[in-house]
Amino acid sequence: MANKKPNEMSDEELLKTEKTLKLFITMGISAAVLMLAAGIWLTIAKQKFSALTAVPMSMGVIVIVNANSLKTIQKEKKSRGLL
Repeated sequence: MANKKPNEMSDEELLKTEKTLKLFITMGISAAVLMLAAGIWLTIAKQKFSALTAVPMSMGVIVIVNANSLKTIQKEKKSRGLL
């Protein structure tokens, strides 16, 4: 399925995409926090750096991209008068 721009989506697609992005953002943040905590714990427990500590930083980029997409969808929703 090709990605559509928000102004090319129907109202139903816009609402579904917004709901999905909110879920992805929440799950991404939760996973990043858990992995960061596990990475810090492993670093302290083993007394050496764990590569798991760097993974949440890379997930942050994905969360930021999804947040920007969500912002664009919310602007389009507002311009259409959808609540």
